[in-house]
Amino acid sequence: MQARAPLMIEHRLIERMIAVLKDALRRIRSTGKVDPLLVDAAVDFIRVYADRTHHGKEEDILFRALEKKELSPKDRRMMNDLAEDHVFGRATTKALVDANTRYRNGDYGALADIAEKLTTLVEFYPVHIEKEDKVFFPAARSYFTEGEDRAMLESFREFDREMIHEKYGAVVKALGG
Repeated sequence: MQARAPLMIEHRLIERMIAVLKDALRRIRSTGKVDPLLVDAAVDFIRVYADRTHHGKEEDILFRALEKKELSPKDRRMMNDLAEDHVFGRATTKALVDANTRYRNGDYGALADIAEKLTTLVEFYPVHIEKEDKVFFPAARSYFTEGEDRAMLESFREFDREMIHEKYGAVVKALGG
């Protein structure tokens, strides 16, 4: 298995969450309401799985390894654009959290902001994923030897093993422990 394979598998789960968010948007538009718990679950998925776990592997392992390589100007631009996409996704998710908090506190006008941020995420992720799957990952693979690729795959596995401890360490800390 090449190192890019787990990243592409993760993309498939992110796409499934995007389908869930599309359904949530349809319900918002038809009922004029949103389930704040669904938004909380979506935010948790985006922050922990899509951003920290998936983008973490890209930024902390793949991009760092590529920083040491002599990338073509096109590939370097693409990598920088993808990193900027990650920042955009984080900012959009933060705005979604803020809107959901306002909605939960009785500001029903925040529903429009929730719908806007969900729409942004639903439109953003498929484009971002396609850039990675179809353009960047194949190009990035050419910069690594087989041994480097296998080592990166092992780094991805170790990163994943540590994530559960990071997640629940943060939960306990947030609860005062």
